[in-house]
Amino acid sequence: MTDISQTKYTTFDEIDAVRARKCLSRRLQCSPNSCSQIHATLRQSFRAGKLRSIAARKVQILQLAYLIQDNYDRFKEAFAADLGRPTLETAFLELDSTVSDCKIAYDRVEKWARTEKAPFNFNFFPMRPVIRKEPKGVVLSISPFNYPVWLALGPMIGAIAAGNCFVLKPSELSPAVSGLIAELVPKYLDPDVVRIVLGAVPETTRLLELPWAHILYTGSGRVAKIIYAAAAKTLTPVTTELGGKSPVVIDPKCDLQTAAKRIMWGKCVNAGQTCVAPDYVLVPEDAQDKVIQAFKAVHDEFYPSGPSTPGVFGRIVNHAHFRRLKGLLDRTAGEIAFGGEMNESDKYISPTIVRNVKGDDSLMSEELFGPILPIVPVKDVDEAIAFINERDNPLTLYVFSQNAAFKAKVFDNTLSGSAIANDTLVHCAADGLPFGGIGASGSGYHTRKYTFDLFTHLRSSLDSPSWVDMIFGSRFPPYTAKKESYLKSLLGVKLPPRPRQPANGTDKSLALSNDSRQGYLVVFAAVLVLAAAMTQPRVMDWMKEAVGV
Repeated sequence: MTDISQTKYTTFDEIDAVRARKCLSRRLQCSPNSCSQIHATLRQSFRAGKLRSIAARKVQILQLAYLIQDNYDRFKEAFAADLGRPTLETAFLELDSTVSDCKIAYDRVEKWARTEKAPFNFNFFPMRPVIRKEPKGVVLSISPFNYPVWLALGPMIGAIAAGNCFVLKPSELSPAVSGLIAELVPKYLDPDVVRIVLGAVPETTRLLELPWAHILYTGSGRVAKIIYAAAAKTLTPVTTELGGKSPVVIDPKCDLQTAAKRIMWGKCVNAGQTCVAPDYVLVPEDAQDKVIQAFKAVHDEFYPSGPSTPGVFGRIVNHAHFRRLKGLLDRTAGEIAFGGEMNESDKYISPTIVRNVKGDDSLMSEELFGPILPIVPVKDVDEAIAFINERDNPLTLYVFSQNAAFKAKVFDNTLSGSAIANDTLVHCAADGLPFGGIGASGSGYHTRKYTFDLFTHLRSSLDSPSWVDMIFGSRFPPYTAKKESYLKSLLGVKLPPRPRQPANGTDKSLALSNDSRQGYLVVFAAVLVLAAAMTQPRVMDWMKEAVGV
């Protein structure tokens, strides 16, 4: 094993600075002119309506699915090169999931894009109000290294389904996968509607100088602040998925064997480099030893020949992130229960459980994004809830319990992007669920239908016939008290009586008041008069006189 006792500790901020210096010293892959040209080409394609038809969108979505299917083994090799990822993880977590997302979008895009009728309203139904589902334009997605297919191509699927032109800036930290995507996309998809921009900080900076219809960024909070600041200059809307420290609350009475297996899987997949990986565990003090024993048993079951065996357990993405994790572990005041083996030359850190970790520990100072799991002992569930609420809202909060009251207490008294009971990670793939954070863990939602919604403009529309002025004619000048009174009767809001709270806590004041009933009668009468007016000219004249038209 390599001697790394003198290794310099590296922070996330230092990693970003090193990346910037390296990028400036090499040839730029996206010059100001080329970035602008890509943007202009896609804007022209969008205005020409290349993806206006649903059929054209479906062709691109299906081509994207075949891009993955035809190059399945090449993607596996690229993942092994970038992340040391076991092939099963690559297939299950990324390749098959992305193909599935393509099929879902292909099958449902016609329904997603269908114009919706507004809820029925007596006053406005003659105008036929509807909501049109329209693409936003040319959109940009900046994707991370840890899931370089699912988090890169997933947004592409939704953006194309919504009819947008799309630019992807994949991560420079996963060069094999990003390079493969850049090679294959022009072969399978129309370059007039989809482009890939390789590079790092300088290239991203140039992209952010351009006006986009929407930006989706997945990564760290530090970079998100830079992106928000740049986007503000062009008033570009931004959606972020930022991760954070996702806690696990364990009820000591839960099915501990199942809980340990699912928590360890969620932590060990991709060597812990998952934005929704369990980041730390909150457990009652007297149950800590039992929980650690369960984790150790699962660890030995998962890796009978040891996790350092090639192809069994993933590797840290680069040496800078390896040194960052080593520094956090070296500075912890907690005790390593098991694990802690490291090999910098192989970027290997074994699954590591650390016990008796306190809130001010180095392991609690930032999102770990590695295979280290701190155990934070607490007195009870109330202290666990308080511990969570003292920190930024996490992307996901996990609870392991078979007690409905226990789960409800944790979920009802905390905030997080997702609230998951008795499993880890799988909610990201659950069809029909949105994926997104809250507060410091991100804003907005995506995956499947929610990605379509993210890149869709809900355009209000109605068509008001001339005869509607027989009802709403009083809105026009000259204004009179009579007109105001009529409009108030027609549109005025009639509130229920003020709430009263009797001794038993129930509110018995929600029955309609006389004024409320009268307001509904006015609307109903207006509809009857309208129906009669369309067939009786005398009644029509009387109505015009009554409302002051």
